[in-house]
Amino acid sequence: MTETSTPVKEQRVTKQRLAVSAALDELDDFVSTQELHRILQDRGISVSLATSYRILQSMAEDGAVDVLRNPEGEAVYRRCAVAEHHHHLLCRNCGKAVEIEAPVVEKWAVKMAQENGYTEINHTVEIIGLCPECTLLRQAGQL
Repeated sequence: MTETSTPVKEQRVTKQRLAVSAALDELDDFVSTQELHRILQDRGISVSLATSYRILQSMAEDGAVDVLRNPEGEAVYRRCAVAEHHHHLLCRNCGKAVEIEAPVVEKWAVKMAQENGYTEINHTVEIIGLCPECTLLRQAGQL
């Protein structure tokens, strides 16, 4: 038994989708839907907040963006740097994210699914802590 994902459905290419995609290509960090909407508005690109949300959701479903929850529980998005399935280390202070591969987690997820009769599984792992820079700030009493 192997992990499977939902087949990618073909998305209609619209000016709004292209604008969202281009903006994400220029950003290095995770961004909320509201932040991305503001960036697009500042650039004079007319995309509603609801459309921005739908585009980001479909891009996440297609694996074109990573989606995490920030400490406030809000979904944040970033263009995937790694094409294959991966997980994240996330700094709870500055929001820095590192993409990691975790073959042991993959095997564990498949084993747990098999033991419980689940098929067509998918999973997400986020490890939240302090990055090295924020750890140094904490140790220096600056955080």
